Amino acid sequence: MKQVVTVVAPHLAEQVLVALQRAPLEGLSVLEVKGYGRQKSYLDQYQDTEYSEAFVPKVEITLWVDDSRLDDVLDKIVAVTRTGRIGDGKIMILPVEDCL
Repeated sequence: MKQVVTVVAPHLAEQVLVALQRAPLEGLSVLEVKGYGRQKSYLDQYQDTEYSEAFVPKVEITLWVDDSRLDDVLDKIVAVTRTGRIGDGKIMILPVEDCL
């Protein structure tokens, strides 16, 4: 089993969820998050501490998928989210040793 963590722009989150509606998933969770990547990765020094000048709103979709179905699920996510511009999001795939 794999854990797939997808971070996308808020306007794409609903489309991802619709695309995954009939996908064979073991579970799914959705969180509103803020962060930055290379497009906003500037930090300033303020009294000897680093802080970010801007956090970008994103939506984190975490799902758990059987290994045999992973490619199908990833294809659905990429088809919806890939625009070719900076800020499309990220997909992280982690192994799940056990689930209780």
